[in-house]
Amino acid sequence: MRNWLLLLFIIPCLRLAAQTDSTVRQEPAVQNAPAKVQNAPRDTTARPVKKKVPVVKKDSAGVTIPASALRPAAPAAPVATTPAVPAVPTAITPATAAVPADSAQQQTVVPSRQETTYDLFLKELAAKNVFLKSNKPTRLDVNKLRVYDDLDWLVYVMAGVVLLLGIIRLSYLKYFSDLFRAFMNPTLSQRQLKDQLSQSPFPNFLLNSFFVISLALYLYLLMYRQQYITSNTAWMAIPGLIVLVTVVYGVKYLMLRFCGWLFGSSELADAYIFILYLINKVLGILLVPFLVILAFCTPELAKAFMYISIFFIVLLVAYRYIRSYSVVKQYLSFSRLHFFLYLCAFEVAPVLIITKVLLVALTGGL
Repeated sequence: MRNWLLLLFIIPCLRLAAQTDSTVRQEPAVQNAPAKVQNAPRDTTARPVKKKVPVVKKDSAGVTIPASALRPAAPAAPVATTPAVPAVPTAITPATAAVPADSAQQQTVVPSRQETTYDLFLKELAAKNVFLKSNKPTRLDVNKLRVYDDLDWLVYVMAGVVLLLGIIRLSYLKYFSDLFRAFMNPTLSQRQLKDQLSQSPFPNFLLNSFFVISLALYLYLLMYRQQYITSNTAWMAIPGLIVLVTVVYGVKYLMLRFCGWLFGSSELADAYIFILYLINKVLGILLVPFLVILAFCTPELAKAFMYISIFFIVLLVAYRYIRSYSVVKQYLSFSRLHFFLYLCAFEVAPVLIITKVLLVALTGGL
C-alpha cells in the first residue's frame, strides 16, 4: 500500500518536470524562428509595456496647461516603509532584442562613391582653368573670320605642269641638249643652231606651249600672292591669262614677220624670232620651281622667292636684248639710240600698258 501511494505521488512530479524541460528547450527555437509563435500552445514571451503619452492642452492665450493641473487631486496614500529590494536584471526577450537591431538597420547610411584620380584631376583642372569656371570672363573675338580656300585643284595643276615637262624632257633628250647648248653658247653660228633646232618642229611647239602655260600660271600666282585676285576666280583667270599670253606673243610674231617682209629683211626677222623664242623656252623651264614655291610655301617665303624670280626674269630679258643687238648689228648699221627707242616703243611700252590694264580691271581703278 505504501508503494502505490509513492507511485501516485511521483507520476505528477514527472509530468511537471517534463513540462518545464520542454519550455526550457523551446526558448532558443523561439529566438531563431519568431514567425512560429502563433502555433505555440501558450505565449510565454514578455511584451514591452506601452506608456501613455500625457495629454497637453493649451488655453486661448497659447499657454500650455500641465497634465497635473487637469487631474483631480487624489487623496494622499499612507507611506509604507519597505526594505530596499536589490534590482534584478531583466531578461532580454526576442521581441525586445529585435527592436534595436531594426532601428540600427534603418539608421545605416549607404557610403557614397569614392572619388577616383580622374575625378580629382577634373576638380583641379576646373579650379585652375579660367574657361571652365561658371563665372568665367567674356572676351570679344576681334580676329577676322578666316575664309577657307579650297586649293586642292592647285596641287593637280602643279603636278600636271611638272609631269608635262618630264614627258617632254624624256621624249626629246637631244632637243633639250641642243636647246641649252644654243642658250649657253652665243658664239655658235646662228644658221647652225637654227638648223639643229628646226629639225624637230613638234618639240619646238610643245616647249612654246609649255612657256605660255608656265608664264600664265606665274602671273596668276603673282597676283594671288599680292591679293589682287582670289582663288575663287582661278577657273576664269588662268585660262584668260593663257589666252592673253598667246595673243601677245602671236601678235608679236606676226608683226616681226610683217616688218621683215615689208623692209626686205626676212633673214634678220628670222634671227630675232629665233633668239626671242629660245629665251622664252628657257624661261618657261626656269619658272617651274618658282611656281611650286609660290603655290605651296608660306607668305614670307613666297614673297622672297617672288623677288628672286623677278630678278631672273629681268636678267633673261636683258640677255635677250644683248644677243639681239649683236645679231641685228651684223645685218644693219644703226646707232644705239635707235635700238633703245625700239626697245622702249615695241618691248617695254606694250608690257607696261598690258600690266596697267590688268591692274585697273582687277582692282577697279584703285
